[in-house]
Amino acid sequence: MNLNSTDWKKKKDADSSSVCIDVRTTEEFNNGHIKSSINVDFYDAAKFVSFLNELDKKKSYYVYCRSGKRSYSACEIMKELGFTNLYNLESGYLNWVECNYETVR
Repeated sequence: MNLNSTDWKKKKDADSSSVCIDVRTTEEFNNGHIKSSINVDFYDAAKFVSFLNELDKKKSYYVYCRSGKRSYSACEIMKELGFTNLYNLESGYLNWVECNYETVR
């Protein structure tokens, strides 16, 4: 499900058992990210799929990247692997920052 920054944040904050995944590169992640997010580089396909195979498919996952394209693709792959509670930050980290939401550097 694609959500704008406001709805994504509200839903994520209300779900204490959710997992937030940043699919950007390590360099992008280190330049700033959403608090408590786990970084796994979408472009490292083998590592990405290996990471997904370790996750609990029943949990809710909040996925984001820079602009929403990689995270959308990541959610599509996750859907194919049997994940059902997926939330893509459709406008990405760039919009998150524009909204002045909390980030970690």
